[in-house]
This record gives sequence, structure tokens and C-alpha cells, in this order.
Amino acid sequence: MKQVRLVEVGLRDGLQNESTMLSVDQRFELLQKLLNAGVRHFEIGAFVSPKWVPQMAVTEELVKKYKTKIKNAKLEPSVLVPNEIGFQKAVQLGLKEIAIFASSSETFSQKNINCSIEESFERFKPVMALAKKHKIKVRGYLSVCFGCPFEGDVPQKKVVELAKKLHQMGCYEISIGDTIGVAHVGQVKSLFKKLKKAIPVKKLAGHFHDTRGQALVNILAAYELGIKTFDSSIGGLGGCPYAKGATGNVATEDVVYMFQDMGVKTGLNLQKLIEINQWLNPQMNHPLTSKVGRVGLLKIEKEN
Repeated sequence: MKQVRLVEVGLRDGLQNESTMLSVDQRFELLQKLLNAGVRHFEIGAFVSPKWVPQMAVTEELVKKYKTKIKNAKLEPSVLVPNEIGFQKAVQLGLKEIAIFASSSETFSQKNINCSIEESFERFKPVMALAKKHKIKVRGYLSVCFGCPFEGDVPQKKVVELAKKLHQMGCYEISIGDTIGVAHVGQVKSLFKKLKKAIPVKKLAGHFHDTRGQALVNILAAYELGIKTFDSSIGGLGGCPYAKGATGNVATEDVVYMFQDMGVKTGLNLQKLIEINQWLNPQMNHPLTSKVGRVGLLKIEKEN
């Protein structure tokens, strides 16, 4: 059976780069709708400084509401943490998965998290040790793997080395990110072929932004190389503050539409995702970028 695993990142990576601030109740309603559409793997938020990422200031409140209202052992929520403080919050709230993030370029690392790549990996060490102690799964994000807005081209050798490092530290999965939506099919094929030689393919995931309209073809290229996990965001929420004109993550409903017509199972209900898009769109104060969410499914007009 052909199947892929989609990780819904709209509530974290999507909302954190939106100017519209949704309330906890709105976020929870969005989450409920996503779960009803079949979402099982999702980022619920991030324990980061509200000074730097104000959109994530309500994560703790949202997690508490989720834990109180939803009891389903099959669901796999995760939260992004930058350090031990964030990790301890995740443990206290009973979460079983966290995510850490590193950059593939020094300048982006400094701009994004105010430290060098080496320093970021030093911060991971106590987090990984605590995760092992508490039996918490850790997913690793590696950003700007295909191009940096400050440094331009990123050497593929460097990306492979850093991804390998995350794997060796204990990350069960490494999400390879096209953070500014600059990747093209040739790059995707070349990089993932190299990554597969260093890391088991089942531990690799793709995270593509659709800034230049290439996300779906990049996902397809990665899928044909054996990648079976991809990040996506309902409606295409999100973006990157460092990428001019960035339109955000690839839309979940667009990805599902592509795979569904290929006969590849996602476990998600496309019609319900489209309905979520239409519910969410007026709340965001700008049109969502999803193509399928905007036009819906094909309807055959009846002749008179």
C-alpha cells in the first residue's frame, strides 16, 4: 500500500509568521477541525520567548486545553523547544514529543536564534539527554537546506553533515527544510540522494515552502526517492520573515489533492480540509494561498 505521513505544522510554523493573532479558542477550534479531518501528527505550538515569537505566547494555554478536552492516545502532538526551559514545560504538560531546530547557514542561525550553529548543537545536548531520560521522542528540523537569504547557496555537504549530526544525537526523524522556498527539483534529487547514503531514508522528511510555486514538484521528487514524511500547513499558513514575498508552507490540502490522485494514502479527508480553509480564510485578514482550498474539487455541471 502506497502511503505518506503528513505532519500538520499550521498551528506552529504556520501561525508564528502570520500577523493576525488567533485566540486560544480559535486555535483550539482549528485543531479540532484538523483532527476531524484525520490529522494525527501535528505541531501544537512552541515554547519560545514571547518577545521574539509573540504568536507562540499562548502555547501553554492551548496545550492545557487540548489535554483537558481531547483524550486520544493515537494522536501525536509535538511542541518546538529551543532549550532546557522549553523542554521542562513540555514534560510538565505531559507531551511525548518535542522538536529542536538548527540552521544550515551561520548567518541564518545568528539571525534566527542568536547563536552559531555549533552553539545551537551544544544547547541540544542537555535537551537530548533529558529526552532520553523521560522517554520523549525528538524530531529535528534543519532549516535553509537549499538556500539562505543571507549567504545564498548552501553546500550540500554541510547539510548532510548537520543532518547526520542530528541523527547521531538521537533525533528519530530529520525534517529537511526549504525555509525560503528556493529549492528546485534538481537540488531536491541531488541532496536527498546524498542524505540517503548517510541516514536511513525512513528517518528523513521534507519541509517545503511554496514561495516560488515549486513545493509540490519538490515533494513529488523527494517522494520518488523514498521520502514518505512531509510537513504541510493548512491553507498554506506561514512564511519566513527573512524571505521577501514568502508565501509560506505548502498547503496541506494541495499536498493531499496531489497524493490522492496518485493513489497514495494520506489518512486525511480532502473535502473536510477544504471546508477548514473556507472557515479559516476570513479570520486571517488576507487570502490563504492554497489553490485547492480556494477552488475546491471538480464539480461537473449538469446540462439543462
